[in-house]
Amino acid sequence: MLRRRSGTPATGPGNPVHPWVVPCQHDAMDARTLSNGTLWLSPPTVHDIDTITACCREPSIGEWTTMPVPYERADAEKFVFDIVTPGWADRAPTWALRPAEHGPVLGMIGLGPLYLPRRDRDTAEIGFWLSPEARGRGLMTQAVDLVCRAAFDLTGFAFERLEWRAIIGNHASAAVARSSGFHYEGRLRGGGVQRGVRRDLWVASRLHTDPAGPADGWPPGV
Repeated sequence: MLRRRSGTPATGPGNPVHPWVVPCQHDAMDARTLSNGTLWLSPPTVHDIDTITACCREPSIGEWTTMPVPYERADAEKFVFDIVTPGWADRAPTWALRPAEHGPVLGMIGLGPLYLPRRDRDTAEIGFWLSPEARGRGLMTQAVDLVCRAAFDLTGFAFERLEWRAIIGNHASAAVARSSGFHYEGRLRGGGVQRGVRRDLWVASRLHTDPAGPADGWPPGV
């Protein structure tokens, strides 16, 4: 995930069309909760700042993202107030992964704009991170599935294409993208800047017409 990170009116569990959306009293682009019954995604709030700070001090997270290193509480505050809150008003939502509806933050996932060179309003970049203690249980793959459904929902965000990018060597992120239906597209030489250093990236995408589930065509070693 290289981005800084990243709705539809809900009708609730049991709804035959959108059973993965938990109801809330908000407009279409306002924050909402997504859930499959075992994992909950909801916007991070001021109450999560200390947990976000602790999670983002984990070296394995800073290694593969563009977040500040060392990561301070002020960085988490800036993330919540300057990125999360305005993002929901601009089709750039961020959700925290939680083990229960009001549970602690386990990780983060979000959608953000891509500029090619102007912003492509039908495309978003997906980015995510997961705390070490939550890894190895398939939680991020579940989260990506929930977010892809919301992203492609014609009554909500209505994106046509999602793009995944990762610093070359981030095999865990690549495994999630591959298992979530993203198709490998290649290598971007110097395609990202991480704390002042230009890095090569892997890139993959998923179209709204692509099926969920593992994608073929990924080269060995990615």
